[in-house]
Amino acid sequence: MRHLIRSVLMLFTLILLSGCGYNTLQVQEEAVFKAWGDIESTLQRRADLIPNLVETVKGYARHEAETLQAVINARAKATSVQISTDDLSNPTAMADFQQAQGGLTSALGRLMVVVERYPDLKANQNFLDLQNQLEGTENRINVARQRYNKAVEEFNGAIRRFPASLTNKFLLHLDRKEYYKADEQAKTVPKIEF
Repeated sequence: MRHLIRSVLMLFTLILLSGCGYNTLQVQEEAVFKAWGDIESTLQRRADLIPNLVETVKGYARHEAETLQAVINARAKATSVQISTDDLSNPTAMADFQQAQGGLTSALGRLMVVVERYPDLKANQNFLDLQNQLEGTENRINVARQRYNKAVEEFNGAIRRFPASLTNKFLLHLDRKEYYKADEQAKTVPKIEF
């Protein structure tokens, strides 16, 4: 009889554990890490393109040194602010990272305004190729951010849903992840003057 009770308890425990979400939570956290890796990879592509873009513009716009230096400095800052997967639950680290990336986006925007002043540069094939690559990379960054936020949404929801919430509370102790948020400058409407 004792052996039968023990067997029934073991079977009951196995059934409970199979529906507890232990594996699912770990797979979802890995999806968050992979999505973050995709963002980092795309940001690296952008950082790699910028020196070529700056050198191409430099040849045409020697007296625009201040704008070019701002882009170079913003790139240096953006690539120096690193974030690990452990920091994805840290709102301060995420905000610092996003601020550095926003500064680079802003500096690139100023560079494109400078480019408008040089019709020869706008027609230069090397510049056009770099500009197209950079535009494509910016689109990839946006898609990677959206995919990351989707993975974070699914993960954060999973660690809060029953019965996985109990598994997380008692076994895994996983923290919720931070969303990739819009830069503060993106929240203000740009002023357009003709």
